[in-house]
Amino acid sequence: MTSDEHLPELRASDADRDRVAAVLRDALAEGRLAMDEFEERLEETYRAKTYAQLEPLTRDLPAAGGPPAVPAGGGTAPAGRPAAGWAGRIGGEATSRRGIAVMSGFERKGRWTVPRRFTMFSFWGGGELDLREADFEAAEVEIRCIMIMGGANVTLPPDIALEVRGIGVMGGFDHSHTGVPHTPGTPRVTITGFALWGGVGTSRKKTKAARRAEAEAAREQRRVAREERRLAREERRLAREEQRRKRLE
Repeated sequence: MTSDEHLPELRASDADRDRVAAVLRDALAEGRLAMDEFEERLEETYRAKTYAQLEPLTRDLPAAGGPPAVPAGGGTAPAGRPAAGWAGRIGGEATSRRGIAVMSGFERKGRWTVPRRFTMFSFWGGGELDLREADFEAAEVEIRCIMIMGGANVTLPPDIALEVRGIGVMGGFDHSHTGVPHTPGTPRVTITGFALWGGVGTSRKKTKAARRAEAEAAREQRRVAREERRLAREERRLAREEQRRKRLE
């Protein structure tokens, strides 16, 4: 078995490079990296051949400081938001504890702190709860919903745990986004309550900043691939010219 001290000499796989790229995209979305830094590091990521070349690229970022993990048995570690990043978002005082809509609507979105228990009440109205950029008062939170001829939707990040235990009478609670693999260290959200002629929907979406970072990363990866193909063509051209020169000699 290869010892830890020789790990940096191992060749990096595509999955290893993708995991480093995911850390860089999160850092860009969180404002830890400027765009020019992100582009430079991303280019170096896809050029890297070994762990030793990958390790410095995330050394100063959360959950960094060593080469990409190599799971026992040669498996692939799941990609997702670094747990260290989530640890910085759990704790603190709640900024809102309830949302009420009576023939109207409410929303909580952007940067806010979710309490241990958030109560939503809707009567002939609707509500929108967006947790993608939120902080959390505790690692486990409950969203209690009372919907009477009304509805609400809860938008979650892709990587946190969700449990739904609500009861619907001529209405319902959306269970379609439960059971999704989550990143260790992320919050757990439990949706409970009662819906009469109403319902509570759920969805999982990335933030706009994360989507922009991924699109930029994809463009950069394509640019690097084009440059590598150009360099390969140039190397082949020079090799042919060298062969012709030797024949003439």
